[in-house]
Amino acid sequence: METIIEVKHLYKRFGHFVANHDLNFSVGKGEIFGFLGANGAGKTTAIKILCGLLAPTSGEISVAGYDVYTQTEEIKKSIGYMSQRFSLYPDLTLAENISFYGGIYGLSRAEVRQRTTEILEQFDLGAFRKQLVGALPLGWLQKLAFAVALIHRPKIVFLDEPTSGVDPVTRRQFWELIYLASNQGITVFVTTHYMDEAEYCHRVSIMQEGRIVALDTPTRLKQNYQAATIYDVFLHIVR
Repeated sequence: METIIEVKHLYKRFGHFVANHDLNFSVGKGEIFGFLGANGAGKTTAIKILCGLLAPTSGEISVAGYDVYTQTEEIKKSIGYMSQRFSLYPDLTLAENISFYGGIYGLSRAEVRQRTTEILEQFDLGAFRKQLVGALPLGWLQKLAFAVALIHRPKIVFLDEPTSGVDPVTRRQFWELIYLASNQGITVFVTTHYMDEAEYCHRVSIMQEGRIVALDTPTRLKQNYQAATIYDVFLHIVR
């Protein structure tokens, strides 16, 4: 599998506090990579570094073939990002939000029109095209945010707890969209507090106190820890 993210000996210090301690991992093209850990484990810091938003203290890190020290703008153009907190504009229609973010990502008007049509069809959002985003249910908002993160056809999309607060049926539908993106060759780097969702990832990393303490496929992690579920694996580690 072609490597799309490469992290070697990543350290991030804030004064005497070490937020990331010697992280080592790689992520392949089209892989769904779960990034798990309790609050304060260092996940957000690592993701900010991978997105080109925060400089590491030391280490060798490349994202989509670009160096995080010197090529942060190239990295930002090559990735999509969906935050846990909904960040689109509620007073714009669904189509207007897609067009607006397409412009931000540097797409031409023709490309924006084409991608808007494709996204509305792919995500089954056509019926809401002219509806104000602020009036949409949470599940549809999450689908729209994911669609916007993919509008410029990024190589990697970072999803920060994308299904937080939505119902189980919508969560399942959302993961079907994640698999679709993966099948199209897009790498999906996802954090979640739902341990059952970690079972859907190709590989899972678990962080604790700034370190990666486990990294493997869900099946092998459960075998190694003699656990029935990833939730049981997680409890074993954090305890």
